[in-house]
Amino acid sequence: MTAGRTFRRLRTLGLAGSAAALLSGCISASAGPAGTYAAPIGNAPVIANPTPYSAALYCMANYARRYSLPSPRIAVARIADYTGTVSADGGRQVTGGASLMAMTALAKAGARQVERYDTSVSEMELRYANNRLIGDEGAGGAEDLQYRRIIAGQVPGSDFYIVGGITEVNHNIRSGGFDLAAGQANTDTPLSTAFAGKAYVMNIAIDLRLVQTTTLEVVDVVSYQKQIVGREISAGIFDFLNGNVFDLSAGEGGLEPVQLAVRALIERATVEFMANLYGAPGPEACLSAGPDPLGGTVGPTGGYYPAYTNTDTNNGATRADPSRWHDRRDGDVRRSRY
Repeated sequence: MTAGRTFRRLRTLGLAGSAAALLSGCISASAGPAGTYAAPIGNAPVIANPTPYSAALYCMANYARRYSLPSPRIAVARIADYTGTVSADGGRQVTGGASLMAMTALAKAGARQVERYDTSVSEMELRYANNRLIGDEGAGGAEDLQYRRIIAGQVPGSDFYIVGGITEVNHNIRSGGFDLAAGQANTDTPLSTAFAGKAYVMNIAIDLRLVQTTTLEVVDVVSYQKQIVGREISAGIFDFLNGNVFDLSAGEGGLEPVQLAVRALIERATVEFMANLYGAPGPEACLSAGPDPLGGTVGPTGGYYPAYTNTDTNNGATRADPSRWHDRRDGDVRRSRY
């Protein structure tokens, strides 16, 4: 064995040993003083979680306050995932928290809400109070406990409730890509390069309805879908140099968040519901209260009976416009933020 070859092998072993030592320095088999084997990486702070339609929801709340429009009491029922999709790791691909997203969207729009989704605590306390097991402080302070009284009609009822579900997940609407590799025929300079790229489009859809609680009449229906895009790009170089092999590659990829798309769908549907209930003419309500020349009683996303007598100004006929209420694509909403 020549001295040069021996040196190269020793150098390779040295690099491998250095890499192993570096990894062992990050992870220990013994817990440290803080009780952990390793410190977690990442320091991103907690931030807000808006969608392009959040500004429109705040606009609805401001519109209602500006004109002293009362909000009906609204409850959120089960908004389930009816697609049955399962991810590769065995969990749900689509969130089961769409009802919680709808509650947050209603709060942004200034709606009055009553809890109907999880009433377990209230029902338990009602049973305890009925058996005189729950006490509240009286005028004498903590030592003056009085059992909680149950008063008829103390729980306000809802006027409307939102119900529906996530009804579509289409995984491969369209996909495409390219894979290009090139090299030199001359064996003295065998440089090879490779480039690859892929794109992938899927979509997700919801169907929601607004129901009047006392009559069970469906007063509004919304159906929306949103496409989701993913991409991947990579490049690499392969070469022999002075008897050594070099293989260098890099890539970048990303998929638009599926659950954030669900939140955007929920918020877009909620702003349409609330615009109908408030009698808002459309996105121009963020600037003025003028009539909507495109107003009608039947929208492309579903026929409905208007909850209130506002068929001359409600927002039904323009719901299919993809730019409507979008904070980057609708000038009225964008300008209202300043």
